[in-house]
Amino acid sequence: MAAGIAAQFGSSCEVVIHDLSRNPDHSIVDIVNGHISGRKVGDGASHVVMEQLQTNDPEPKDHLSYLMKTPDGKILKSSTVYIRNSKGKVSAILAINYDISALLMVESALHGLVSTEGPQPSEPEKIVNINDLLEELIQQSVALVGKPVALMNKDDKVRAIQFLNQNGAFLVTKSGDKVAKYFGISKYTLYSYIDTKLEEDKPS
Repeated sequence: MAAGIAAQFGSSCEVVIHDLSRNPDHSIVDIVNGHISGRKVGDGASHVVMEQLQTNDPEPKDHLSYLMKTPDGKILKSSTVYIRNSKGKVSAILAINYDISALLMVESALHGLVSTEGPQPSEPEKIVNINDLLEELIQQSVALVGKPVALMNKDDKVRAIQFLNQNGAFLVTKSGDKVAKYFGISKYTLYSYIDTKLEEDKPS
C-alpha cells in the first residue's frame, strides 16, 4: 500500500507505516521517500502515534489534509489513517505526507497578483522524532508551571511530572532517567511523585 501510494504521487510523497505493537522508539516499520522528513525504518513515533499509544482510543478519527512542518522547513500536506486488525483494534497508523513547499511558492506568487489582503495561515505543526518529542514535552511542562526548575517546589515538580505522564513522555525508553536528572530528583522520587498524584485523583 505504501509503495503504491508513493508511486502514484512521486518523490514528493512520503508514506509512513507505524506499528503500534512495537516499542515507540522504533515504531516505523516501513517508509517510502523518507528523504522528505529525514526519517527511516526503525525511527520513533510522532505526536499522533504517541497520542494513540497513550489514550488507546478504540475509535480514533482519521486526520485528513492538515499541514505539518519538517525540521528543515518543508511544508507538508498530511493525512493520518488508523489501520485495524481482524478484531477491530487499532494496530497501525498509515501517514501520507506530501511536500507542497514548491507549490506554496507558486501559490504565493499568484496570490500577489490575484488576491487582496487577507489573514495569514496559522503555523503548521512540526514533525519531530521521539527524542525531540521528549525534550519538547519537558519544555512544555516547565512552561505550564511558569517558573524554572531551580525555583520549583515539590508541588510544582509534581504538576510538571504529571503533565509529562499524561502526555506519554514515559513511553519513551529511558525517559525516567532524563526527566529525573532534569528536575534534580531521584528516579524513586520521580515515581513517588506520579503515585502520589494518582492517589490524590482517586475518588474517595
